[in-house]
Amino acid sequence: MNNYAFLFPGQGSQFVGMGKDLFDKSDEAKKTFQMADDILGYKFSKVCFEGPEEELKLTYNTQPALLTVSYILYQLLETKPKVAAGHSLGEYSALVCAGALSFADAVLLVHKRGQYMQEAVPVGRGAMAALIGVEMDLVKSAVSKVNGIVDLANWNSANQIVISGEKQAVEDAIKMIAAPKSVLLPVSAPFHSRLMLPAEERLAVDLDRISFSDLNFPIINNVSVEKINSAEQAREGLKKQVSRPVLWHATMLKMLNEEGVSGFAEIGAGKVLAGLIRKTAKELDQRPVVVNFQTLDDIENLNLSRAGQ
Repeated sequence: MNNYAFLFPGQGSQFVGMGKDLFDKSDEAKKTFQMADDILGYKFSKVCFEGPEEELKLTYNTQPALLTVSYILYQLLETKPKVAAGHSLGEYSALVCAGALSFADAVLLVHKRGQYMQEAVPVGRGAMAALIGVEMDLVKSAVSKVNGIVDLANWNSANQIVISGEKQAVEDAIKMIAAPKSVLLPVSAPFHSRLMLPAEERLAVDLDRISFSDLNFPIINNVSVEKINSAEQAREGLKKQVSRPVLWHATMLKMLNEEGVSGFAEIGAGKVLAGLIRKTAKELDQRPVVVNFQTLDDIENLNLSRAGQ
């Protein structure tokens, strides 16, 4: 899979039971979950495996959960991609797998990141909404005219855009844009908006205390949509992404048009990113191979396929 791009999912892909089969069947996975429990100081693995869902959905649990599962799956795959990207929190997973920072540092860092993001805005003050079937120019125009704070948060595909900010401003933007479909998202904070600047500032202090290394494979950064390879690029990218948009559609276009990969593998919980890359590739009349790795069976089936070739 050395000519593949690896994609690492972000918040929203979590589910109760994630990683349980890895823990049950792999000694390495068991050690990694136990390490996360020890670092975080509570039975974090129990929240992953048993929930309740409302507990897992808390940002400071969701983020280390997704990181841990993605990291374990990558370790079990035992192969490097040609290039990688991670959606928001998934950028941490990608950087850990690329050797930019240790898993031990990252799992505590994303737990804190979740806390800082949750504490930046009182519950109920912020909101996020997904807009389906609209062009980026229309969204940019609307958010610039609305009174209050509302920003572009995620550009997920050509016509799937997420906005984030103050609750009333988000609702006003929804009315102004009048998308064929709009959905207020069940999130606990307005991620990737200017309201996250206090969290970004707190996280920057932690990031400056952590040792980063140059990457073992390149990653396309969420904010700049540029390939990064160095330790300092990795650190600075993580500082900026808390309050700035995830330019995922532009990242996928870059991979499809410039990177010359033969396929894509989503490494971690859920299948959101696999669906987005299929959709974007179809619009370009491309048909890359797209696979998911969520369980140990997924990895073993890949190995069986290789053995039969």
